[in-house]
Amino acid sequence: MRKVGILGGVGWRASAEYYAGLCRLGEAWRSQADKATVSPVQEISIESLDQATAIACLGVDGDEASWSRFDAYHRDALQRLQAAGAEFAIMASVTPHHRHAQIARGVGIPVIDLFEAVARQCARIGARQLMILGTSHTMASPVFRAVLARHGVEGTAPREAAARALIGALITQLQHGNIDGVAARVGGIAKASFASSTDADCAACLACTELPLAFPGSAAQELYETAGVSYLNAAAIHVTAAFDWAVSAA
Repeated sequence: MRKVGILGGVGWRASAEYYAGLCRLGEAWRSQADKATVSPVQEISIESLDQATAIACLGVDGDEASWSRFDAYHRDALQRLQAAGAEFAIMASVTPHHRHAQIARGVGIPVIDLFEAVARQCARIGARQLMILGTSHTMASPVFRAVLARHGVEGTAPREAAARALIGALITQLQHGNIDGVAARVGGIAKASFASSTDADCAACLACTELPLAFPGSAAQELYETAGVSYLNAAAIHVTAAFDWAVSAA
């Protein structure tokens, strides 16, 4: 297996799910190969960023120079993973993928693109419209929409500013470890947003690595339906894409 580097810390609870997800997949894969031995998992290095610093470095779309500190903060960490022997890396946070091309520039190992992994999953399941639920940068990201469009998927976000603001508040709640009522409120936003859609092939994307934490029984699943809403779990999809990359040379 190829050694994977996880760029985490934004936030740490979701990063722990990335680590656990890769280990679970590795354990299952190894146990199928040899049921008589203890199942080792792939080598993993983790570089954990400071969430407050990452947020303070966020830029403003349309002002390329404003993103320089954000890009460099993530790029430097990826290069440290490379120096630690990682053969490829994943960023265990969705928002940095809005800047994936700029962050990965100058990094000497592949960085698995979450947006691309989600778009391919949409195409596989026949979803034609994806409701993006995440941070303000992710929900507004033209980069995410462009990747989805290449796979025949329309990316949308809640139209109401209040709904988008509520998603941000719920993400903050989850970052503090409080899941009370979050799943129901996320579902309510998704249903209200879908009510104005004429496309039956709609799904909601939990496009922040904290949002799946609101669904503890399904947090490791890539796809699930809860209270009448079909969800794509971007973090779980990303983890599977990374594991597939890790074993592709095995």
